[in-house]
Amino acid sequence: QVRLVESGGGLAQAGGSLRLSCAASGLTFSIYVMGWFRQAPGKEREFVASISRSAITTYSTDSVKGRFTISRDNAKNTVYLQINDLEPEDTAVYYCAARAALNRDYAYWGQGTQVTVSS
Repeated sequence: QVRLVESGGGLAQAGGSLRLSCAASGLTFSIYVMGWFRQAPGKEREFVASISRSAITTYSTDSVKGRFTISRDNAKNTVYLQINDLEPEDTAVYYCAARAALNRDYAYWGQGTQVTVSS
């Protein structure tokens, strides 16, 4: 059974930092592209960042470039999202997800971790 478990969310002040983690089990982690998504209240879920299997290639949405960094540790089956210079607009539930490299769609999703940023 595949499980993705996010952690590291919480309440933070604008300008602060958080590091989200996503621990994976039940899959061969190193062969999956990993991604982070978020869903703000009343909005559609949106892509935040992704990282290739070997961590050589990363992508992120324009609104988080320069503030968010995705990374992974294949030895620990964990993907991270470092969030710096938090903004109130970053308030959302953050989800990690996994997809096979040749697939477009993410097959596995975590339950999410809440990030709330106060101004």
